Amino acid sequence: MKPGDAVVISGYEHNAVTRPLHALGVNIRVAAGPLFDPEAQVRAFERQLDETVRAVICNHVSNVFGFILPVEGIAALCRERGIPFVLDASQSAGCLPVHMGELGAAFVAMPGHKGLYGPQGTGLLLCGAETHPLLMGGTGSASALQAMPDFLPDRLEAGTHNMPGIAGLLEGLRYVQTQGTERILTHERRLIRQAAAGLSRIPGVTVYGDGGAVQAGVLSFQIDGMDCEAVGEALGARGIAVRAGLHCAPLAHQSAGTLEAGTVRASVSAFNTPQEVERFTQEVARLTAGQK
Repeated sequence: MKPGDAVVISGYEHNAVTRPLHALGVNIRVAAGPLFDPEAQVRAFERQLDETVRAVICNHVSNVFGFILPVEGIAALCRERGIPFVLDASQSAGCLPVHMGELGAAFVAMPGHKGLYGPQGTGLLLCGAETHPLLMGGTGSASALQAMPDFLPDRLEAGTHNMPGIAGLLEGLRYVQTQGTERILTHERRLIRQAAAGLSRIPGVTVYGDGGAVQAGVLSFQIDGMDCEAVGEALGARGIAVRAGLHCAPLAHQSAGTLEAGTVRASVSAFNTPQEVERFTQEVARLTAGQK
């Protein structure tokens, strides 16, 4: 990438995507589409793609709303036009299948600490073609040479590795492989439907999503007349862990019309239970009713 290159992104990208692009000085085009409308999202990308586009970067699942973007259709548009496709699987890895070969993706990036249940500070970058080292240094092999080894994994593994992190991530990957992404997604979606239904019954609560076919294990909501940050702090004091504000994704809030106020975000995992979701909705109801 060089300054001025055109890059198309979805309207649901995280700052982990947008900030590096701004730092590179590229021309960012946003394929904006309404929340939970995959067909409109594909059309939005189709309108943006032309011969000047150098790459497409797309979030698989919105970290704010759980919206599952139609990455198969978007990737197909890129393959037809010969445009490199980069997938951000941060919120989907571990609960949705990610078929790099079928997508024809140039890169797929994912952290280890979310749906892969690994330690913080770990992650995976899947590369669709031969890559060049980002770091140069000792490898414990070919030590007489001043160039990096030409064989894997040594070519891409300079220095001392984070062995505790790697071991923890491996166990997380083994867990996901044993459970299966379909089973995990079914469980998470069941909990999100329960949460959405419970919150929707509370007067003054606006819920974004219902746990349907285009939503993963993330749910955002607002309470009329209450600051989202204050709601998050109050629920935290009650033993409920949520995130509040813009969630490092102002573009997603702009797409959903929640940029001014932000949202409160609840997310679930393979380890959460219906009883925990029930307590969560009960605490929100108590909070909105002014109960301590």
